[in-house]
Amino acid sequence: QVQLVESGGGLVQAGDSLRLSCAASGRAFSSYSMGWFRQAPGKEREFVATITWSSATYLADSVKGRFTISRDNAKNTVYLQMNVLKPEDTAVYYCAARQYGSRSWNPIWGGEYGIWGQGTQVTVSS
Repeated sequence: QVQLVESGGGLVQAGDSLRLSCAASGRAFSSYSMGWFRQAPGKEREFVATITWSSATYLADSVKGRFTISRDNAKNTVYLQMNVLKPEDTAVYYCAARQYGSRSWNPIWGGEYGIWGQGTQVTVSS
């Protein structure tokens, strides 16, 4: 089973960019689908992006055209490139992993992911 550590968060101004990284320890990283979720103060956790084990990607409507998710299996790392950041992107961003399984699943539902990182804070000032 992998363990996840996020990095790359910080305080930026509106319009800036950040790249979050999620490093996974353990074996068989390439067999995991990886997701990014975020939670703002007082709000529920929400889906941001997913890249499956086969590199299919899904993005929330609120970030399409601004965020990109990618993975480097050689480095056991998944990335979230965030461009044109807005104050409403302010949240703790969590990386999550789901081991490959044969059944159909919902990539945007957090309950599908069994492994979570500790989160990294992203703050966007106006």
